Amino acid sequence: MNSVAIIGGGITGLTAGFCLQRKGVPVTVYEASGRVGGVIQSLRRDGYLAEFGPNTILETSPKIGQLIRDAGLKQRRLNPAPQAEARYVVRYQRPIAMPGSPLGFFATKLFTAKAKLAVLREPFVPARRDGAEESVAEFVLRRLGQEFLDHAIDALVGGVYAGDPYKLSVPQAFPKLAQLEARYGSLIKGQILGARERKKRGEIAKDRAPKFSFDDGLQVLPETLRERLGDAVRLETQVTALTQTEGGWMLELRERGEETRHEHSAVIYAGTAYKLAELGVTARMPVSFTAFSEIHYPPVASVVLGFRREDVQHPCEGFGMLIPKVEGFKILGTIFSSSLFPNRAPAGHLTLTSYVGGERYPELASLSTEKLCALTCADLSVLLGVRGKPTFQHTVFYPRAIPQYNLGYGRYRQMMTELEVKAPGLFLAGHYRDGVSLSDSIVSGCNVADRVQEHCGRVGDTVLSTVSRAA
Repeated sequence: MNSVAIIGGGITGLTAGFCLQRKGVPVTVYEASGRVGGVIQSLRRDGYLAEFGPNTILETSPKIGQLIRDAGLKQRRLNPAPQAEARYVVRYQRPIAMPGSPLGFFATKLFTAKAKLAVLREPFVPARRDGAEESVAEFVLRRLGQEFLDHAIDALVGGVYAGDPYKLSVPQAFPKLAQLEARYGSLIKGQILGARERKKRGEIAKDRAPKFSFDDGLQVLPETLRERLGDAVRLETQVTALTQTEGGWMLELRERGEETRHEHSAVIYAGTAYKLAELGVTARMPVSFTAFSEIHYPPVASVVLGFRREDVQHPCEGFGMLIPKVEGFKILGTIFSSSLFPNRAPAGHLTLTSYVGGERYPELASLSTEKLCALTCADLSVLLGVRGKPTFQHTVFYPRAIPQYNLGYGRYRQMMTELEVKAPGLFLAGHYRDGVSLSDSIVSGCNVADRVQEHCGRVGDTVLSTVSRAA
């Protein structure tokens, strides 16, 4: 059997390759750039450790813990400090801790009495049964009201998707919310009654899932997977076209400036949606991937700043803070990176990781490093009492950061399923299909590996059957 081709050396592609290799299926991972990991990047400099993309992995599935054990990384795993559980949402121009219990919710200053009463009424709000697709904003307004949308959900959407709640689709971007209403008629009832079912499946809600990193940052994971895969990873190798053959797929490659070809039994595409649209694919049945160029990825900039501990008034003990648009700040939110894990800043210093741009202010993401740091410092001055110049600064600009699961996104997912049927042996996986979080991407890699193994088994059985009849 020819090896399985994996296009994209991000976390989904690496996970899929590693899982298939452990199943005894040979793989080749093609990565167009000179490094693996995609948006996962960790930089250690001057005593600071900066994460440019995600800062943590959420262990929402047992498959994630299994991957860490299989990769031999259990000893390098870091769990967050106990005080890092606190999360903040900005209101009244200051971060207020999110309540951790029902009693805490009714005591919090985050919401007015009117908003708290709206939550009490939520179980009695009739469920929508007409099948119409709603935006996140429409859904929340109907069930919880304007204040909850403006001061909580808008902040959450900004933190997860860098998106717009008036554009994002509930069933596509937050499917579990839609499922809770559909099954239980209420979000609150669903949270209570659905807990037992989630436990049986081994699933954990993202807001309660254990989070972790590694001793030298998240980049430890993709680098380790690359080491385990060995020569199966080919960097600076761009796949320019795919052609279906009798035995699988022929790939046309541009490897360090040279044009080559290689045949594989199956192909996993684990890149971005817009690059998929540019890929020339010729299958036995007519297929087109051009519609995926319509999937929107807003720009986002990551701004990592270090400060002396005495120059920050806020204790910064917690995960970080999310910022609703109505509060009027430029940054989307800030992670208290050095409070999460040890050795993220020199002694007596703090590391703060902020994000700028997204659907809220896309024009700000492409500003120069100097301007990004200045506007971030201005916001942090008001929110956290930061004064003085940063002792460390680093910015990264992502011109197309996170796919937006906006209204109508379901048609793209349906197209992906149909294309896999029309082009057997071609599999689509990653954040444009299976969820935008790092944990979603890891689980996507595990799941597509299972699907490919099953496909290769069916193909092998067919070949054996044909040879037997011929004999």
